[in-house]
Amino acid sequence: MIRFMKSMILMGIIASTALCPSATFACTGITIKPKDGSVIFGRTLEFAQDLHSNIIIVPRNKDYVGTAPDQKQGLHWSSKYGIVGMNAFGLPIIADGINEKGLHVGIFYFPDYAQYQAVSAKDISKTISPIEVPLYLLGNCTTVDEVTAKIKQLKVGNVLMPQMGGVPPFHYIATDATGKSVVLEYVKGELNIHQNPLGVFTNAPTFDWHMTNLGNYVNLLTNNIAKIEIEGQPIQGLGQGSGMLGLPGDFTPPSRFVRAVAFSASVFPVQTAREGVLQVFHVLNQFDIPKGAARGDKNGKVSADYTMWTAVSDLKNQNYYFRTYDDSTIRMVNLNSVDLNATEIKTISIQGEEQILDVSGCAR
Repeated sequence: MIRFMKSMILMGIIASTALCPSATFACTGITIKPKDGSVIFGRTLEFAQDLHSNIIIVPRNKDYVGTAPDQKQGLHWSSKYGIVGMNAFGLPIIADGINEKGLHVGIFYFPDYAQYQAVSAKDISKTISPIEVPLYLLGNCTTVDEVTAKIKQLKVGNVLMPQMGGVPPFHYIATDATGKSVVLEYVKGELNIHQNPLGVFTNAPTFDWHMTNLGNYVNLLTNNIAKIEIEGQPIQGLGQGSGMLGLPGDFTPPSRFVRAVAFSASVFPVQTAREGVLQVFHVLNQFDIPKGAARGDKNGKVSADYTMWTAVSDLKNQNYYFRTYDDSTIRMVNLNSVDLNATEIKTISIQGEEQILDVSGCAR
């Protein structure tokens, strides 16, 4: 039985769940729906320190003990479904992944807003920690409706994660193979569930705030504005993209949310899942953060968020694609081609350097 108390988390309650703003995920997620009925969800993962992520394959029928505050054992559960996804800190956890039924669940950072539920003595047996939420949902749910029902039966408590310097402030997105999507947020100790018809996600503030903020950008257009006239004087647009003039280009969560909606909604429809996967990677290029472009100060030292990895999930075909900062080659794991009846979690390294192909000799 996997014991999270022993393998990864020292538990305890702290007064605040917010960590230093200079060390924040700047993640962006989008959804594309090709004409063949597939659903493609993709996201970036940014952080200012190496998360030591790798792909892990979690088999079916594993037993778990969740973690609750005050170093107590929480919920006991057995998983039903196999999972593939990214871990962090070399731990048996899922930061982002899909299961064999085509459900995706991902963690996004939610600083200054995340505040988990109070856990009474009678709640201990149904409590898990914030980092365990994706592992539990992916192991036990097949659809977003099941996610919504299951999460209401749980308590998610304030559990310390030493690797992140406190109680990690998370919120979550879940998307199923029908394209239905929800956002799960713990605010002021209460669970808030938001329907997410656009399939877009970033970080703080709350999801409903981001949706309201879209009202500031209803003027954006996909087509160029050729010209306008003022007092009879024609004013020509400069180059391509005049319809999107005013689209925010910085790395803040509100700006990334608006860009993610604009780009995912405006791309030309594609026919197949494969085309959709490549399209999502192209769109997410707009959200890559190079090292040094987004800096903060942490304990007197400069820290800089950067895009460590990008993952794309084909929920219809259960393919999990990824690339990294050091290697932009797109790699893939097919969940239907791995042993989901294994007894142990398997790891696939995502490490490696960019390969530069010399094609000088190919000239004709």
